[in-house]
Amino acid sequence: MNKRALREFGSGKDIGMSLLWYWIGYVAVTWVGIGHTVFNILVLGMKSMAEGPGLGQGYEMTKPWHPLYNIILFTVFGLLYLRKVNNLTLKKAMATGALWAGISIVIDLVGWVLVPHPWSLTFRQFYIEYQPWITLVYLAMFAAPMISCFFISLKNRGQAGKFAAADA
Repeated sequence: MNKRALREFGSGKDIGMSLLWYWIGYVAVTWVGIGHTVFNILVLGMKSMAEGPGLGQGYEMTKPWHPLYNIILFTVFGLLYLRKVNNLTLKKAMATGALWAGISIVIDLVGWVLVPHPWSLTFRQFYIEYQPWITLVYLAMFAAPMISCFFISLKNRGQAGKFAAADA
């Protein structure tokens, strides 16, 4: 981001708050996904990583839900962040979505592909076999702040209408 784009996006405080809400959203989405996987294994009796190929049936069956978790949770956290942004515009919401999706792409590459751990995936598993879900996840992260902006603008229009009616 250059200086002009940074000024248009908002103050450093805006970006700091955006990143705070992003991290809360990212952690929440991750825990929901883990919880869903554990539910599938323990309650529905699906195979775990130890019992099946890849990350196991319990995880594989959660993949179509990942974009839904992301669109819902990042819209909620987008609302919590954007309602405090001065002079909110669609452009600021788009910048927030681009920031959130961009950071996620980098973090996912490092955290799920490059750093070895029991749940790490190969590049092929994450970026090819996880299609179309991973692309939809990133699109959801990008779109969520714009959806939040839409809800905020609807709320603000409703309040403006109430005030106008009260003044008449």
